[in-house]
Amino acid sequence: MLGNGRCEALCIDGSKRLCHIRGKMHKKVWIASGDIILVGLRDYQDDKADVILKYQADEARLLKAYGELPDNARLNEGIAGGMDEEDEYGGADDYLEFEDEDIDKI
Repeated sequence: MLGNGRCEALCIDGSKRLCHIRGKMHKKVWIASGDIILVGLRDYQDDKADVILKYQADEARLLKAYGELPDNARLNEGIAGGMDEEDEYGGADDYLEFEDEDIDKI
């Protein structure tokens, strides 16, 4: 995200483009780093595009299953950068579950 309704997108063809988020999506659909988006290319500017749609997580998985996305595309990276549960820091221990009895003791 670059601010002022703009972002930089890495396209499937390997080029980075400056993208403008449409007014219809502005402040209604939040785009984060690692999200899969659909951009509309401009006829008169090759290095600029318009964000048309943000795919939800299940839609992006279907696109990858249908072969519409390249094999090296990572899904659901988000801001965390695609950290796995079994990361070097023990990501599985990040989430603690409490029973009702434990809360009463606190």
